[in-house]
Amino acid sequence: MKPIPPEIHRLIPLAMASGATRAAVIQTDDIAVEKQLASLCHSPKCRNYGLSQSCPPHVPGPEWLARYLNGKTYAVVFRIDLPADILFSPERRQIMRLLHEIAARVEETAVSLGYCDAKAFAGGSCKDIFCQDHLHCNVVSGEGGCRHPRTARPSMSGFGINVSKLMKAAGWPAKIANETDVPDTGAMSWVAGLVVIE
Repeated sequence: MKPIPPEIHRLIPLAMASGATRAAVIQTDDIAVEKQLASLCHSPKCRNYGLSQSCPPHVPGPEWLARYLNGKTYAVVFRIDLPADILFSPERRQIMRLLHEIAARVEETAVSLGYCDAKAFAGGSCKDIFCQDHLHCNVVSGEGGCRHPRTARPSMSGFGINVSKLMKAAGWPAKIANETDVPDTGAMSWVAGLVVIE
């Protein structure tokens, strides 16, 4: 395995300064792409299914991602740790927006460093996060371009990315809280993003 280029290491403090709680460089071999995870977007149907260009069926999915990762070596994974009650509250959109902004910033910086094929993915639907006040996604409706091209990034779920395995590859706890944990005010959760670099 070739050494990690120093400029890729420098993306870690960038992610942290942008709002990530944790960030790490991992090998792309640690990115588990599982078709059955992507199929969960459709059955049981996610409430965001079909509403944006970043979610199924408007993304190329796991097969495309597996081809894209072929020959790639390194990626940056990051996450935002937060109390579970925030994740299941109206404040969630603000956190998810930040997640996408971090992903976009790391991706743009990687491209500026010469990694022109860098690609970012984040949790959540961009329609729900950025365009919840609009009836339709411009791209899906055919009415125009994306309203937030600088920040909105594709959902990891639609590509079948096993996020729990990403956390383990980074050496972080993978347990995520659910709504039943919220009454326990000490319950913590997280949201994550991924930028494939080279």
